[in-house]
Amino acid sequence: MRELQGAIIVGSIFQSILGFTGLMSLFLRLINPVVVAPTVAAIGLAFFSYGFPQAGSCVEISIPQILLVLIFALYLRGISVFGHHLFRIYAVPLSVMIIWAYAFFLTAGGAYNYKGCSPDIPSSNILSDACIKHAYTMKHCRTDVSNAWRTAAWVRIPYPLQWGIPIFHLRTSLIMIIVSLVASVDSVGTYHTASLLVNSKPPTPRIVSRGIGMEGFCSILAGLWGSGTGSSTLTENVHTISITKVASRRAVQLGAVFMIVFSFVGKVGAILASIPQALAASILCFMWALIVAIGLSNLQYTQSASFRNIMIVGASLFLGLSIPAYFQQYHPETSLILPSYFVPFAAASNGPVHTGSKQLDFAINALMSMNMVVTLLVAFILDNTVPGSRQERGVYIWSRAEDLASDPSLQADYSLPRKVCRCFCCARRLGA
Repeated sequence: MRELQGAIIVGSIFQSILGFTGLMSLFLRLINPVVVAPTVAAIGLAFFSYGFPQAGSCVEISIPQILLVLIFALYLRGISVFGHHLFRIYAVPLSVMIIWAYAFFLTAGGAYNYKGCSPDIPSSNILSDACIKHAYTMKHCRTDVSNAWRTAAWVRIPYPLQWGIPIFHLRTSLIMIIVSLVASVDSVGTYHTASLLVNSKPPTPRIVSRGIGMEGFCSILAGLWGSGTGSSTLTENVHTISITKVASRRAVQLGAVFMIVFSFVGKVGAILASIPQALAASILCFMWALIVAIGLSNLQYTQSASFRNIMIVGASLFLGLSIPAYFQQYHPETSLILPSYFVPFAAASNGPVHTGSKQLDFAINALMSMNMVVTLLVAFILDNTVPGSRQERGVYIWSRAEDLASDPSLQADYSLPRKVCRCFCCARRLGA
């Protein structure tokens, strides 16, 4: 965790510099829908080996969950309840609550009780062969497999450096820098699509840079607090805006306040920890599929029938899946079943690249084991070297600074909140 913290902080500083110095504005000229579409799609496809293999460990929970969310989202999406399309808007939370309750009754009813076997004993400590066979099922299906509810405090205040002083290594820092670049490319497509969904003009390159810089700043805070993940644009929110027709800042701010408040209540995390792993994996099958679809939808801004674009997207997606599969063959032999998101780091220590520097070898092997990194690299090189007209490539058209000054509606959409503006103005005056 301490090394992960250090890597997140370094990658986030790079992203902040990319945004706040304006370098992202220059980089935007090279990022087009033909680059964004396969890169975002690869983020979802990267987890295909984790989705149903985990969900399939408890099919009596996962299959009803997948079917229910698809029925709500597709077949019942037009049904109105009290004037609201509840099934379309709340397809995921409704289906999760129903199947979660169903899993609770299965657990309480003894469906996963095996004679002489306890779900509280770690699988590595189980001695009985019969219990070893059932340990995997109990871990993925039961709602009480986590003892978080019994051990979690009601009030817990998160604080910085809770895992200790971050450790900074070149190998993991290089990985996180490239990953932050992938996240920035993902955000560019999301910014552009979201602006069109709310019937606004696209942001200016300066505003995009500001957004990327703020993502980096928030990720620095995440690294200091030891969350284990950075802060990035959630691509699925494009779908959320589309189906709810809500894109208000107030809604986002209110949601953020709730999340901050809940972070102080330990029992909230304990409740979430009781979600069976098979149920969580089945929901992620839907969410990652949505990411793939939203990523590919960026091709609507291009001439999708163009052989140039078809070849670039196809080659980048295929190589983005195939090259990492080659590198992942080198992960060390182990009896443990590693989740797909750990495989690149397992392969990094034993990969085919040998430059003479262990730190550099680790970074290159790990990066080439990541689907989204390879996809971005291939798509970026091909799209910016293969000849094609602006219309064919579907170059993103961003607003100009003059538009922001002359259009009051555009300024209202992208200006900072008043209190934040006052803080920045005071800082500038003090600096002057």
